[in-house]
Amino acid sequence: MSEYAKYFEIIDKLTDNILEAEQYIWKNPETGYREWKTHKYLAEKYRDLGYKLKEAGNIPGFTADIDTGRPGPRILIFGEMDSLICNDHPDCDPETGAVHACGHNAQSAALLGIAEALVQPGIMDNLCGSIRLCAVPAEELIEIGYRESLRKAGVINYLGGKVEFLHRGYLDGCDISFMIHSGGAANHFSTNKGNNGCVLKNIEYKGKAAHAGGSPHDGINALYAANLGLNAINALRETFKDGDHIRVHPIITYGGTAVNAIPSNVKIENYVRGATFECIGEVNKRVNRALAASAAAMGANVEISDRPGYAPLINDVELNKLAVRAMKAVVPEENVSYNPDGWGTGCTDMGDMSAVIPSIHPHCGGTSGTGHGNDYRIADPISACVNSAKMQLALVDILLRDNAAEAKRVIDCANLRYKSVDEYFKAINAFVRDGDAVNYRTDGVIELTMA
Repeated sequence: MSEYAKYFEIIDKLTDNILEAEQYIWKNPETGYREWKTHKYLAEKYRDLGYKLKEAGNIPGFTADIDTGRPGPRILIFGEMDSLICNDHPDCDPETGAVHACGHNAQSAALLGIAEALVQPGIMDNLCGSIRLCAVPAEELIEIGYRESLRKAGVINYLGGKVEFLHRGYLDGCDISFMIHSGGAANHFSTNKGNNGCVLKNIEYKGKAAHAGGSPHDGINALYAANLGLNAINALRETFKDGDHIRVHPIITYGGTAVNAIPSNVKIENYVRGATFECIGEVNKRVNRALAASAAAMGANVEISDRPGYAPLINDVELNKLAVRAMKAVVPEENVSYNPDGWGTGCTDMGDMSAVIPSIHPHCGGTSGTGHGNDYRIADPISACVNSAKMQLALVDILLRDNAAEAKRVIDCANLRYKSVDEYFKAINAFVRDGDAVNYRTDGVIELTMA
């Protein structure tokens, strides 16, 4: 019998509860910092299990602690609550376009299963330390303008949920963190070295309105300036180094209101992604120069607001190895993929966690379709939810049994990028920039002020 049999047997008994949660959250998708129905549903379930919650209050999300009663490290496990927007997905909310096209509904369901398993009698008899469960909002970096409005209103300080929770102190005292993301074939697990980080950009080109037919010469076309800016960014692409894994992908979110008026205002949202903060910062300077020079070419201006997105994810090597051990306890060995040199070019705020405590972000199979696409869904909820919960409980057991010897080894071997949370926040805050990128001097000189 497997050494993790007691966990697996309990999760099997909880399968109906787990899948009920997966379906509820799938049918009630909400984007980041709007997940109030999901929050209410999950909070009630956790309270019914006897958990005392620390709720964020003015934003969705909460933490719940459970202690073994014996001293030891604290393990932090996440379940993300937010959805994407995909208006042509057949199951999207018809009013908002929201849909869980990245599988966060499965994460939250698995975490609820873990929460219910941990309160079963005797389940933690051989463990020490404690576990913090975190239902966290706003991992998908979308609706940047909306999140910036929350920041300006003082509701949040950071646009990503885990970064905001870290800033608020909700994750203080945690020694190791992990979560399992949905993705891949049924009955498979995978993990790798890590993936990109990013900086976020709100860009507003500012011109001058005029009659598009009668007096276009009296206007300054912000849309043409924006088009020049996007083309200038495209012209930079061949200068990006392959090893830096740079990705730049702007979208126009507002481009004018009347076809017979010269657009005076155009809004763009953008990421600059890369493998290190250093290469992200360098490419971001070039992108800003391209945006500014394009505005100047048209006699327009461009206001650029840069915000820290997510730090690059560096999966902890020793924790990854233990996770692979847990994966092989759930599915056949040939269904476990570990590429210690593999790199993904997406982003996650688990990267920010990995910057300050040993962390990993593996994937669990059971999905079909294209991630973030209109055919994505949880095709095999047993794989995506039940297997995920089993694997995470097995990893908790590995870490916290035998006086938490493996957890302590992971902590001792960790090679973190920042010595403290304060040092980390100082580093990401260096990306914050706001202002017009072109200065038209009275002597006729044009300065690019953010280049």
